[in-house]
Amino acid sequence: MNTDYVEMHKSLEERLSQLVSEIPGAMTGFTRLHKKAVEEGALSSKIKELMALAISIVVGCEGCIAYHVHDAVAAGATRQELLETIGVGVLMGGGPGSIYGAHALEAVEQFLPLEKQP
Repeated sequence: MNTDYVEMHKSLEERLSQLVSEIPGAMTGFTRLHKKAVEEGALSSKIKELMALAISIVVGCEGCIAYHVHDAVAAGATRQELLETIGVGVLMGGGPGSIYGAHALEAVEQFLPLEKQP
């Protein structure tokens, strides 16, 4: 695969910040929703990011994969947790899910290099 998910995440961060500046009503509401949805609660932020990753695989959103792998790693997700999450995404997404699961694996390896594994 030739997708640079680290660069994609960086680029999306820049563009989304621009959208917040240009359409603050819609984007501020979405940003608040996002923060509240993944904050610590009965479920940890890590679990919520893993859930979002599985959904990203099912709906086939590469930008979402970049975001949620990044954020799951930042929340402390391990490679094995990420891989099992990819498995759930593949289960729920069937054939297309397996393709986006492969994309998610590429993102995991870019955000969480093997040498950083415990």
